[in-house]
Amino acid sequence: MPTLDILALARSPYKEKFAIPRQPGLAPSVLTRIELQAPFDDPGALQGLERVSHIWLIFCFHGVGSRPESLRVRPPRLGGNQRIGVFATRSTHRPNGLGQSLVKIEKIEGTTLLVSGADLLDGTPIVDIKPYVPYTDSVPDATNAIAPSAPEPLTVSWSEEAHRQATTEAARLNENVIAVIEECLAQDPRPAYQAHDPEREYGVRLWDLNIRWRYPSDQSIVITEVSPVA
Repeated sequence: MPTLDILALARSPYKEKFAIPRQPGLAPSVLTRIELQAPFDDPGALQGLERVSHIWLIFCFHGVGSRPESLRVRPPRLGGNQRIGVFATRSTHRPNGLGQSLVKIEKIEGTTLLVSGADLLDGTPIVDIKPYVPYTDSVPDATNAIAPSAPEPLTVSWSEEAHRQATTEAARLNENVIAVIEECLAQDPRPAYQAHDPEREYGVRLWDLNIRWRYPSDQSIVITEVSPVA
């Protein structure tokens, strides 16, 4: 059986798995750099992609161990309690630990692709890049009763101090910090089976920032702190 070469590495603001949207495209403000690695770091390998708007990234799940014995999983869209076959889901725990994401090309810089909407942990190994072909990849009458539509986003609000902090850090990082935080947290990163607790505080690292928030209600989030990692 052939081995897979690492063609590129993803460089994203996601420093941990928690709060990464469960599907690509749900946080379109997130920018990720796909950096070709030697011996594939030749600009000629990307020639022609300037005529393509979107690409498929085939990758190895980074920071998630493969579970070849886990042929039945509990997808979040079914509440995290109902088991179905792994091949009916996009679970990260798969026999071969491979995933695919459809992303938009924003810019090509030498041997690096700047893409938006990726759902990749920082450092994710990319094993193939393929162009999106609208006439064959788009299926207007396709159905999926398990995930028929995007989840309803939660309402996200900010404390005055957290918003001020985010504005300051956005200028330092030259990134759309506020939009990225809102898009990621609106997807509700809590485990599907976890009961609502308005007093519990959650946190995640994006870029070199610690983001803290609470759930005043089951359908809303208030961001309480945005601070540099100590």
